[in-house]
Amino acid sequence: MKNGALFVVWFHILMFFSPLAWAALGDWTGNLNFTVGGKALDEGDWEPVDEQLELGVDVDFRSRSWPISMVIALRGSSAREDDVVVDGIMIESEGSTNELRFGIRKIWEPAASMYPFFGGGLAVIATEFERRALGVTEHDDDMGAGLWLGGGIYWILGSHINLGFELGYSQARISFFGQKGEAGGSHAALLLGYHW
Repeated sequence: MKNGALFVVWFHILMFFSPLAWAALGDWTGNLNFTVGGKALDEGDWEPVDEQLELGVDVDFRSRSWPISMVIALRGSSAREDDVVVDGIMIESEGSTNELRFGIRKIWEPAASMYPFFGGGLAVIATEFERRALGVTEHDDDMGAGLWLGGGIYWILGSHINLGFELGYSQARISFFGQKGEAGGSHAALLLGYHW
């Protein structure tokens, strides 16, 4: 339920900050980027699903007179592991996180088509973890607030197509099965998007 709520909130924010709507104002520029990569969570909190596939989308935008851009982003990660055996018992584990991010980003323009960037801000992270063994399911979820940092570089191909990569880190404290843990982690992804 918490993960679904994050997607709904992000969808409505994205519609409000539609690239076409901002571009129509003439003085605005920005990017809509999609990412695919991985998220590495704390092994002590998330093993055996601490290495997760991550997909994301983000929008950055600014007036051409501003030195920095505003950023709204969503990252979703998940992993499933069903071959862990303890005392001859098969345990299936499944974990996921969804990060809703707000913040700022500085984008440099050292060359006509090359754009290094770095930013950070607030992250709200919803998590789910489930374990199944011998027909018994143990499930927990939580949500926490923290921070994110990220940077990378992209190239604009032609006039509007972005291609690049990004690295980042996020953190937020949560609780699973009565134990405190970390919902954030290290992020690495390729990005593909649209520049206006």
